[in-house]
Amino acid sequence: MVGQALSPANRFFSAPAPRVKMPLVSESPVCYSGIPPGGAVPHTIAALLKGLRSPSAGVKYGSAKSLRLLSEQSPARLYPHFDLFFGLFEGDNTILRWGSTRILGNLAAVDREGKLDAAFDRFFTPVLGREMIGAANVIAAAAQIALAKPQFADRISAEILKVERASYRTPECRNVAIGHALQSLDRFFPHVTQPGPVIEFVQRQLTNPRPATRRKAERFLKRWTACSARGPL
Repeated sequence: MVGQALSPANRFFSAPAPRVKMPLVSESPVCYSGIPPGGAVPHTIAALLKGLRSPSAGVKYGSAKSLRLLSEQSPARLYPHFDLFFGLFEGDNTILRWGSTRILGNLAAVDREGKLDAAFDRFFTPVLGREMIGAANVIAAAAQIALAKPQFADRISAEILKVERASYRTPECRNVAIGHALQSLDRFFPHVTQPGPVIEFVQRQLTNPRPATRRKAERFLKRWTACSARGPL
């Protein structure tokens, strides 16, 4: 990644979570074979949460990734710990911050208390921050939130569009983040009731200097223009 090299631990945790069926969380510790070297990660929720404080990087980041998998497959089991994850989201450990961002996005599906609604502005602050990876994780999680809470789709899309004004480490970092924005918007675009600003944003990316981002813009417009031609989204 241009302008922002990742350490091995960062690459491990920022990579997409593998699409595997996670063993059920039980009262007996078991080990997940997908963790990185450095220690066995137990699968009780309490033990995984404790693992986030482990001095062992393998246990800490393995626990974090297992919790992210669990948030995808059974978010209701982690929702009681929402405040803990939001604390990590605003914490100093970048890897735990990025992982908690994705977990919070997954918890939107079971956010019966409206905790994400109340923290909306704080959640989207990283989009205009100086850390591209943090912004990209928020942008990716935003699609999960919009799908779970479609009443916020327009507001969420407006926050994502701010990426075009962000000042990350390099202009290329911004172009990478814009690519993430295009992917996120593509996931929930049918829920956007005021699509004009989104379409204009995507059209501007047809001349983006990053080829991969240009291709994402082209695919977006091809897909949704075709859908519009067939009738209402």
